[in-house]
Amino acid sequence: MPSRPRVGLLGTGPWARSTHAPALAAHTGSEFAGVWGRRPEAAAALAAEHGVKVYEDPDELFADCDAVAFALPPDVQAPLAVRAAAAGCHVLLDKPVATTVADARAVAAAVARHRVASVVFLTLRFAEPTAGWVEEQARRTGWFTAAAHWLGAVFPPDGTPGAYADSPWRKAKGGLWDVGPHALSVLIPVLGEVTGVSATRGPSDVVQLALRHGSGAASTAVLCLGAPRAAAGVGLELRGADGVFSLPDWNDVPGAYGRALDALLASARTGVPDPRGAEFGARLTEILAEAEAQLPG
Repeated sequence: MPSRPRVGLLGTGPWARSTHAPALAAHTGSEFAGVWGRRPEAAAALAAEHGVKVYEDPDELFADCDAVAFALPPDVQAPLAVRAAAAGCHVLLDKPVATTVADARAVAAAVARHRVASVVFLTLRFAEPTAGWVEEQARRTGWFTAAAHWLGAVFPPDGTPGAYADSPWRKAKGGLWDVGPHALSVLIPVLGEVTGVSATRGPSDVVQLALRHGSGAASTAVLCLGAPRAAAGVGLELRGADGVFSLPDWNDVPGAYGRALDALLASARTGVPDPRGAEFGARLTEILAEAEAQLPG
């Protein structure tokens, strides 16, 4: 790993423009090498904005880079991540890693086989103060229960759709797959591995999960992207022997992305897998797929 590794970006959508590219450009420990996208005009525009190279072929980007960051739909991301790992690139993945267990497991297997580092950008695990709060709660014992809700207004029944409303995979998969990983990324490190899951539907795309954890604690998560604007919001509350603890507010998502890149590069240099890597991402996909299979069509 060079002292200032080269990092490429795959993807040109709203998330790439608002978070990934600015964070890569601002990162002082790496060099933003270039951009590839499925829409060549958008890739050229984003590359020009940051003064980096535009790539016409993802494999050319892999060949030029030490690490790659993904801002693509999950089922586009997964096969490209396998190719990136095979090319020796460390991978900074978006959530969910994939929406099928086979694809997610293929990514995790490629990361392990080619001995590259991986991190999944789960916002709450890198933003502050939430990241520190999760680590603090994970050191406690005696948990009894937890309740999470992530009610997005990307597709509200009232008012203007959100910034990601043009995302076909979000329309198809809903809040379970888009925001479910965020809730699980906090519940699992604090309460333990999910040992049982049940799921039911509510209005719009609402999915309610009931989870059992390895610690013996139980949790619930209510997830959607189609909440009325006045009902939208995010919260998570933990209850146990030490009391009641609520997830703090957070901001500065590009800063959080920079810390995710720090974690990836640290894992690459030390050879120590990050606990938020592709294996954890694959486990999240397994849980979400098990929940989805229980939902009525």
